[in-house]
Amino acid sequence: MRFTNKNEVKIIPSIYIVLVAVFVTNIFVNIEIMASSDTEQEISFSHFVPNIVTLLLGLYIHKIGQSFDFDSDGETLNFKNNGVFFSKFMEYRVKKAEFPKRKLGKFKFVDFGFYSALTIYIKSRRKTGYRKYTFNTTFLNRKKKKGMVDSLNKVLETIPKATA
Repeated sequence: MRFTNKNEVKIIPSIYIVLVAVFVTNIFVNIEIMASSDTEQEISFSHFVPNIVTLLLGLYIHKIGQSFDFDSDGETLNFKNNGVFFSKFMEYRVKKAEFPKRKLGKFKFVDFGFYSALTIYIKSRRKTGYRKYTFNTTFLNRKKKKGMVDSLNKVLETIPKATA
């Protein structure tokens, strides 16, 4: 199965632009308040609260604003996260994992509503234990998330268990 969230993350650049516009507008409003001739109005912390909230929201959108690609067709599993804002020009914030299905040890999927992530554990011959990769799947819709989990469960069921 193949899943991608390219259509869902098209809104991220627009959100960035709106947040920057709100941030800059509030800075100009604060400058006007400070420059006004009225000594009655004093600039206080409450004037900066919208900027702080906008900055925190921008950092959150930057953290979760990633495209996700999943492919389980064939003999390998492919996972890829990539940044959204400059993705047409270059790949940045790239995280990839491509490995044979037999090396999938286990996986964990967490979904909090405002953030979801897939953590996969890969078996390795050279290293004892598992290698851990975490992929952001926040903008993957619910149907695709369920299909991906079902596909990974199916892969785990078909892997022959080692007998000692």
